[in-house]
Amino acid sequence: MKLNYYGVRAIYKFEMARTRRTLMQSIIAPVISTSLYFIVFGSAIGSHMTQMEGISYGAFIVPGLIMLSLLTQSISNASFGIYFPKFSGTIYEILSAPISPLEIVMGYVGAAASKSIILGLIILATATFFVPLQIDHPLWMLFYLVITSITFSMIGFIIGVWADGFEKLQVVPLLIITPLTFLGGSFYSISVLPSFWQKVALLNPVVYLISGFRWSFYSIEDVSLWVSLGMTMSFLAISIAVVIWIFRTGYRLKK
Repeated sequence: MKLNYYGVRAIYKFEMARTRRTLMQSIIAPVISTSLYFIVFGSAIGSHMTQMEGISYGAFIVPGLIMLSLLTQSISNASFGIYFPKFSGTIYEILSAPISPLEIVMGYVGAAASKSIILGLIILATATFFVPLQIDHPLWMLFYLVITSITFSMIGFIIGVWADGFEKLQVVPLLIITPLTFLGGSFYSISVLPSFWQKVALLNPVVYLISGFRWSFYSIEDVSLWVSLGMTMSFLAISIAVVIWIFRTGYRLKK
């Protein structure tokens, strides 16, 4: 099947243009919010805490905070991107256009992932002003940044298709993703937990994402790197399978 790159580019450019129009909400607000975490936990509280896994506490929490913004913003960007055409009725124009479901997904997910990657890199650069930072494996760090953005943008796309109201777009990021990220080792290593709670923590899928991402910075991990990578790729595979099912069945794409 030959891809219609013009269709993909049109959707991608439209979504990226929307980001420029809402720069305060899309980029500046998340950066400011994360910077406050760096100031409070990294500089203020972190200066009075012992090191975590041999790393200063302020630096230790950087990968977790980046992942927190990455997950929530990837979902929000992608879910709103596909939900708004449903809300306004322009989804029918997209579905009747000579572009395939793959190209629609590439356009919306690609734009949402691009926004998240840009945001993640900006937050990473911002962190250097507050805490000492090192990246032992920069290529792995970029890989995790990209693959996580794509995976959760895909999940956001699914949520945008499922949602039948604006309030539902925030249910998953606020009530599921954010708590899982806070409990997934963003601010601590699960190795400091009692044995029972360590086993409970391993049921949290975000633990594997944060562990792999933190390893790319400091070569320390709560779970094996390959287990983290396998879980990350599993999330992506499941998301792709659900998106394929949505287009095959037409689930909620048409009223």
